[in-house]
Amino acid sequence: MKEITEKIIGAAIEVHKALGPGLLESAYEECLAHELRLCGLDLERQVPLPVAYKGVKLDCGYRLDFLVEKAIVLELKAIETLQPIHEAQLLTYLKLGHWTVGLLINFNVPVLKNGIRRVVLNYKDFSASSASLR
Repeated sequence: MKEITEKIIGAAIEVHKALGPGLLESAYEECLAHELRLCGLDLERQVPLPVAYKGVKLDCGYRLDFLVEKAIVLELKAIETLQPIHEAQLLTYLKLGHWTVGLLINFNVPVLKNGIRRVVLNYKDFSASSASLR
């Protein structure tokens, strides 16, 4: 898992070096998809994520920006500042899809490493730990 997240972060840094901050999220998403493919990573974009409620799967409009190697959820932002709600969103996606690792990347920062958060879900007790890459 660590090797894959390192490749993802490297690809995001490459995109950020080329484009810098200030663009729309969709531009970063398109460029990052291309860069991830160049790295040889398998990815799905805009993956629907239904909510299971009382045995029924409901389409509530949730979409993962990326699912990389069928294991890592990647959520992109291009906003002024990451807020706790953004990490909560990623944590919810991990819980709903039964994944354990996610990356939250905000491209609207001068230095990309300051815009990256890694979220790990511990399924033993459904708690999460979050570590900044600062």
